[in-house]
Amino acid sequence: MKYAAKRLATLLVTMLLVSLLAFLAFELISGDPAEIMLGTQATPECLAALRAEMGLDQPLMVRCLQWLMGFFSGDLGTSYHYKQPVWELIAPKMAVTLCLSAISFLLIIVVSIPLGLLSAGRSGGRGEGLRTAVNQLCMAVPAFFTGMLLSWVFGVALKWFTAGRFPDLREDFWGAVQYLFFAAVAIAIPRIAMTVRMLRSTVNSEMGKDYVRTAISRGNDRGAVLRRHVLKNAVVPVVAFLAQTLAEILAAGVVVEQVFAIPGLGRLLVASISNRDYPVVQVIVVLLAFWVVLAGTLADLIQQRIDPRLRLGGSL
Repeated sequence: MKYAAKRLATLLVTMLLVSLLAFLAFELISGDPAEIMLGTQATPECLAALRAEMGLDQPLMVRCLQWLMGFFSGDLGTSYHYKQPVWELIAPKMAVTLCLSAISFLLIIVVSIPLGLLSAGRSGGRGEGLRTAVNQLCMAVPAFFTGMLLSWVFGVALKWFTAGRFPDLREDFWGAVQYLFFAAVAIAIPRIAMTVRMLRSTVNSEMGKDYVRTAISRGNDRGAVLRRHVLKNAVVPVVAFLAQTLAEILAAGVVVEQVFAIPGLGRLLVASISNRDYPVVQVIVVLLAFWVVLAGTLADLIQQRIDPRLRLGGSL
């Protein structure tokens, strides 16, 4: 419990620092927000009034504290382009992106672990070259290209879904999940190949150790030794890799959402950068950073749970 509390405290401090850095970075690069909002209608009187309304006439540190307090209380400011509160703009799109990420990660877990164990059990057997070639191909093909193929095959040719017509997540949840499934497959395929390769490597490394040879020499079933002993030790580095994968899913989703016309955070981020809508970009950057830090923290806690030796080693 102490270790978990320490990690959560570290998570909160990290997010505070990320929020602070995001505010200061966009203060330096965004120019005058009042001019951006008014555009060609900017006059000295209108600029002065809007700057006072937005609090831009206050000192930098005051605005920084207001930003931090607003962010952690849910007041994320107003979009320059859409003229509506940022949270109302982001919330429905964040739900879509989280749903896409969850489906992608579930596919990676469900497919890669059995395949990794099966591949390790048949290491060096017939078809080894073909399995390696397929694995390398899956890792090499980018997610957006796979997404284009899936969109054409299942959307245009087979009509399993209508490309470009994403159902509302709140009104047709299962229809939205079916639509997101194909995008999730495009995201998951290269990461499944990477996870299979890593799990196979760690399992084969464990299988060569003395305790495994001793257990098998005493008449224990090889499969039972693999499931009860080897997998527990082999999965520890894979957990860290899966945490990194969980963070990378969002980055891949930015492109794949464009391919499938999914109204998620990725499309909103690209559009907001094009429109110089810095309040929206600022919040999305902080949320993505929070996702990455949270994934690393959860992976660390799971690793400590699987192998308590890591917790003991970290406390020395």
